Amino acid sequence: AAFISIQAFPALLDLPQDLEVRAVSCGSRHTAAVTRGGELYTWGWGKYGQLGHGNNISSDQARRVEHLVAKGLRVEEVVCGPWTTYIRVLE
Repeated sequence: AAFISIQAFPALLDLPQDLEVRAVSCGSRHTAAVTRGGELYTWGWGKYGQLGHGNNISSDQARRVEHLVAKGLRVEEVVCGPWTTYIRVLE
């Protein structure tokens, strides 16, 4: 089982420098960010698949949701629930 750190204070996010984040949403134990280019990055607790990576693996590192890129979808909005992540996309 992966250890996921829980932070009670703000922390810098390690994303590639050329990315600009335009939207962020936090669930109870996971976070999602949308870039200006419409890519979705998620991290945190993934027990219920809420990170969108096709598995239930947790991660402290922000990872791009590759399934959306492969389908040619651009994310416009993201909203995280306690154990879910909802997105609005453009095709």
